[in-house]
Amino acid sequence: MANIKSAKKRVLVNQTKRENNLPKKSVMKSSVKKAIIEPSVETVKEANKRIDKALKSGIITKNKAARAKSRIAKKLNNK
Repeated sequence: MANIKSAKKRVLVNQTKRENNLPKKSVMKSSVKKAIIEPSVETVKEANKRIDKALKSGIITKNKAARAKSRIAKKLNNK
């Protein structure tokens, strides 16, 4: 554990942010997996929505979002 007051605060803030982001990331990953396994217009639309929300809140990077969207779109088009 850190000794400096500001470092202690950073640890607590990072822990809180992680706890808030984990469920959102989990939901996003589940919807992406579902869209890859069963590609349909509805599942792909839902996965894209979850990816965009995760991107907007800073959970994933822009490049990761684009890569995930591309993969699920490719699965839908090759169905």
